[in-house]
Amino acid sequence: MLTGKHILVGVTGGIAAYKAAILVRLLVKRGAEVRVVMTQMGQQFIAPLTLATLSQHPVLTEFYNPTNGDWNSHISLGEWADLMVIAPATANTLAKMSHGIADNLLVTTYLSMRAPVCVAPTMDLDMFAHPTTQENLQRLRMHGVQIIEPESGFLASGLEGKGRMAEPEQIVSAIVALFAQNGPLRGKKILVTSGPTREPLDPVRFISNHSSGRMGSAISDTLAELGAEVYCVAGASEVYPTQLPNLHTYKVETAQQMYEQCTALWASMDVAIMSAAVADYRPEQVAENKIPHREQTLQLSLASCPDIAKALGATKRTDQLLVGFALETGNGLENAQRKLLQKNMDLCVLNTLADVGAGFCSNTNKTTFVYADGRTEARPLELKTELSKAIAHSVAQMLIKRS
Repeated sequence: MLTGKHILVGVTGGIAAYKAAILVRLLVKRGAEVRVVMTQMGQQFIAPLTLATLSQHPVLTEFYNPTNGDWNSHISLGEWADLMVIAPATANTLAKMSHGIADNLLVTTYLSMRAPVCVAPTMDLDMFAHPTTQENLQRLRMHGVQIIEPESGFLASGLEGKGRMAEPEQIVSAIVALFAQNGPLRGKKILVTSGPTREPLDPVRFISNHSSGRMGSAISDTLAELGAEVYCVAGASEVYPTQLPNLHTYKVETAQQMYEQCTALWASMDVAIMSAAVADYRPEQVAENKIPHREQTLQLSLASCPDIAKALGATKRTDQLLVGFALETGNGLENAQRKLLQKNMDLCVLNTLADVGAGFCSNTNKTTFVYADGRTEARPLELKTELSKAIAHSVAQMLIKRS
């Protein structure tokens, strides 16, 4: 979602300025192009060289370079940025922003900003609670500035209370959510299943599979970043979706629990994407105590688990879409087409363990999209994050055709 976005990070003189380095790194890692503007006091807490290295751009601190007259145009910065985030934002800077006091490059740039602006306040608890600060924050809200609320906790003064800047990960989530407001899937409610299920044998052991949850988590993150309200029902996984305001994660263990959660949500969804590796069978009897080891074989009687995709397909309305996955080891295309028909899917994503780098416990996958209208689309080996974008794009296109 942040790939190619121009994000201007403002850094002011608060103790939390050291967290700006983490914020810049996270934004760059997400694909954003980042530039940094700092106040004089901000430079006392973290060196511009650190942020210049992480952003891969010179840090801007003054209106011009007095040695050669090179001009840093606040107007050009306002035109360049897709978003300005000021983190940390001190009481002093918030007051200047609120009243238009343009005595440094950061505030002057804010006043020239055409893009959305968000601030992450940082200060001591009494400063934050002071009526003047609260009035300034309210004025900024009225001007469209998004406030990323500070946290309560241990402060630099030695006191405890509200005033500690939100963690960089939370700020990134707020930024993603801000961009998602105008995403192509905004207003859509999408159910995603992710990870494996665990079917207990006794209080200690269970039957499961190698699913890590990477695919379902990548799909959930991508959909949320594109504006959808995402409801991810996840089995016990190595990887879970990112915490985003429009992404809700329900953690379950068994296939029955996943079935119950999905069927409870389905009626209110626009789309369901079944990427979990749900067990086909469960032990018919679960021992109350740990089954002791004996020098002999152990015979298990297995019962069938509910087929979640088939259950959703049976009640699917004409205004709903159902996407499923098929992990095959042979006759892949034939089996995917059969599942597509039997489960009333609109799209079946086929992958096979015969392809190196595909399937479980990998950051990559190689798939073929099999559509209900007979089309197939063979995709190359790619990162699961890239595959999630392709699935989201297909869902968006199918929704457009139905509208």
